[in-house]
Amino acid sequence: MVTAGFVAPYLLDTTTRFVEAAARLPGVRTALITCEPAGRLPPALREHLAGHWRIDDALDPGQIAAAVQGLSGQLGPVSRLLAVLEQLQVPLAQVREHLGIGGMDPVTAANFRDKDQMKTVFEQAGVPCARHQLAVRAADALQFTERVGFPVVVKPPAGAGAKSTFRLDDPGDLNAWLEMAPPTADLPAQLEEFLTGDEGSYDSVMIDGQVVWDSVSDYLPTPLEVLRHPWMQWVVRLPREIGPQYAGIREVAPAALRALGLVTGLTHMEWFRRPDGSVAVSEVGARPPGAQITSMLCFAHDFDLYSAWARLMIDGVFDPPGRKWAAGTVYLRGQGAGQVRGVHGLDALPPAVTSLVVDSRLPPPGQPSSGSYEGDGWITIRAPETEVVTAALKQIVSTVRVELG
Repeated sequence: MVTAGFVAPYLLDTTTRFVEAAARLPGVRTALITCEPAGRLPPALREHLAGHWRIDDALDPGQIAAAVQGLSGQLGPVSRLLAVLEQLQVPLAQVREHLGIGGMDPVTAANFRDKDQMKTVFEQAGVPCARHQLAVRAADALQFTERVGFPVVVKPPAGAGAKSTFRLDDPGDLNAWLEMAPPTADLPAQLEEFLTGDEGSYDSVMIDGQVVWDSVSDYLPTPLEVLRHPWMQWVVRLPREIGPQYAGIREVAPAALRALGLVTGLTHMEWFRRPDGSVAVSEVGARPPGAQITSMLCFAHDFDLYSAWARLMIDGVFDPPGRKWAAGTVYLRGQGAGQVRGVHGLDALPPAVTSLVVDSRLPPPGQPSSGSYEGDGWITIRAPETEVVTAALKQIVSTVRVELG
């Protein structure tokens, strides 16, 4: 019987699905390490957990280690330690090393977490990526823009997705940013060459250094463009067939993951196809994909990726599923400012579109706007043909509108 510790600071909906999947695995005793008191755990989850240990700071490796030791005293040695939050990957690796638990080591975890270090590793391994510079002072940013020109992208060196990421188009933008929030040694900034072309994600499972399953998605448009234009709605599409147009990233990605040190795990990679057809890796997270992509993968393959991920991380086993459907999600982004006043246009969607809906979350009136490119709700569809999904996604984007006020 394997005893696993699952670290989850708070039980948000998606996190809870991953915890429940681990807790339900046969032959596994899953204990939860969290900031949530036992009384707040959903009853359906509580009955499957072997243990619970509350800590004040779930990002503190010292507190995590103490919780693991406490649970080991109650349940027997904890031999697996896992989490889905990107910010937890380095603390968990440190605890694994300290307590002799197998899994990702601190050097590999840091390669995935530190975006400047990641791209340095890529450059050394010959993996195509954007030119970059870690800025700890204004002079670093000025030197970088003199070297690569504009536009450039600014992001946190340990960010996730496109959060706190923006584009500088000219020296005026650069000077405004440096006056408002200049980088320092304590608060550095990652500057990168602005890549153009098509953007998407590459999700894969690696076991013993070999990719055993992969998936691609298309971002329509890119998250950075959605951030720059408040009227845009973000769309993610999973094509039914992974055709020759994705051959470049399927060739580059395994080398990128091995360069970072991955042995076994599920990763989520952002990548670009440049106008000349060449590819470049943007960044990679050593975690399952967010933004409903995990659920979309479940729908596209008719399988439970939440449970499959837990089994991979605990037992090192993954049964590759076949792709049966194309799928896509429209992220409903509120128009205006303030709280959600209503969702319009749903009744104008034809049955040919509504019959494809497999999942949705419509924002209720009064919900504050997220202000995120991921929007305030979503609609997910699937169909056997990629062309049908593409057309339906366009119809939803042009018809459904979230009103703010």
